[in-house]
Amino acid sequence: MPSGRVHNLINIAAYSVLSAAALVLSRQELLTITPVQALNFTLAFAAGTFLLSPDLDLADGHVNSKRYWGWLGFLWVPYGKLFKHRGLSHSWVLGPLTRLAYLALLITLIVGVLRSAVPDLILPTIPQPISLKFILPLVLGYYLSQWLHLIADGIRPDHGFRHSAKQLQARQVKVRRLRARRR
Repeated sequence: MPSGRVHNLINIAAYSVLSAAALVLSRQELLTITPVQALNFTLAFAAGTFLLSPDLDLADGHVNSKRYWGWLGFLWVPYGKLFKHRGLSHSWVLGPLTRLAYLALLITLIVGVLRSAVPDLILPTIPQPISLKFILPLVLGYYLSQWLHLIADGIRPDHGFRHSAKQLQARQVKVRRLRARRR
């Protein structure tokens, strides 16, 4: 399995190739990308690569992603204790969502504490409605960075389903053996 540094290099290389391809396609007017969309994709890809890596499930140890958070890295230790390495946190759809949900929970707790401590504090709000053209590059950038990590780890898209099927099959075998012993 690649180290955190190798994962980062793989993602940087892939980002470089994608950027070059997007530039060529947009110059040929085959693809239209606004500067905001490019920025959203880049920020989400960078966040997924460096700050929200699937390896945060090892956050009680020395993980690059936790180190990139600086002194806030300790906030990811509970996440590392919640998820076993290469379990749900390394699944293709739910894994990235677990990190976003955990981050949303952290932000909610921090905002709640801030509002209690400083009731007059004005916090930024998210403008409504959010356009699909705005959010799609964020989602694509984040998920692509996550999937490149999983591909490098050799984890296939059906990883979670195969693991669950094996567990179910093992339970069925145990039940059959117990029934056979009782007879």
